[in-house]
Amino acid sequence: MKVSIFDVAKKSGLSVVTVSRVLNGAGSVRENNRQKVLDAIKELDYRPNAAARSLASGKTGIIGLIVTTLQDSFFDAVVKELNETLALHGYFLAISISTGIGSDENHYLIQEDRVDGLILLSPMKEDNYIMELKRRGIPYVLIDNQLPENDTYSITIDNFKGGYAAASHLLELGHTSIAHICGQEMFRSTRERRAGFQQALQDRGITPFEIVSGEFEIEMGYSTARRWLQAGTLPAAVFAGDDNIALGVINALMEAGVRVPEEVAVVGYDDHYIASQLRPHLTTLRQPADKIGVAAADMLLRRLSGEMKRGSNIRIDPELIIRESTLKS
Repeated sequence: MKVSIFDVAKKSGLSVVTVSRVLNGAGSVRENNRQKVLDAIKELDYRPNAAARSLASGKTGIIGLIVTTLQDSFFDAVVKELNETLALHGYFLAISISTGIGSDENHYLIQEDRVDGLILLSPMKEDNYIMELKRRGIPYVLIDNQLPENDTYSITIDNFKGGYAAASHLLELGHTSIAHICGQEMFRSTRERRAGFQQALQDRGITPFEIVSGEFEIEMGYSTARRWLQAGTLPAAVFAGDDNIALGVINALMEAGVRVPEEVAVVGYDDHYIASQLRPHLTTLRQPADKIGVAAADMLLRRLSGEMKRGSNIRIDPELIIRESTLKS
């Protein structure tokens, strides 16, 4: 038998009106009541009738998501959380992979009222998107955007704090010869992680062993570590701009018989799935994909309901996950 909104109301012990408000993203519902409704929806596996809602409201019931790639476990986790959270409110998530739009090009998800709202995950050329979304009156939210001036409706990670935490961890272990290998300069995360790293060392009057700019690729870490090995000068510790770079560093060191962390400690960033599968297990900064996804979905729902009148930026802290690659046995 198909579950109805009345079943959800009965299960949660709340009124149909309250359930309806939760489904429509209204911010006037108390948080404990909102959670009761969401728990009941999950338990009953309730799915609102999207077609009926669309006819009644004049909306599509679809939220668009534009992402640069899905070959990234962090992005995968954010998308999963977005999909689950929006589904609880009766929305379908339409995903498009795109590197950006030109100033005179319209992305198909933005055209012809195909979506009620749009989420941009780590967008490139974000100004062009924002200009077109504003022109068409489509509510949007940015996740991990590149330009601070576009933080009005955004969820960002405090990458400065993450870089500072990574360097501080290595400094607290007694390391003073610390290198940093970072990704492409066009990414805000690259700049902020490097700035946090530099600030932590500067606070202790220490100069970095080397700061190397490149790409968020395994080969970047591998080739850099190989260069150090060939020159016969290794840092005591490495802060890699992401887990891929860290993996490359560890591969090169282990090939050369250099022990991690006994001779060189390594810290990554992101906490990809591979981080806990490596030997040694990788110390890294975790970006909480669940919090990021929920915060972005909630912000967009509040924009759609009219609850959110003024823009805001939510900045989420990364978490240092300490594993074997920095702790000597």
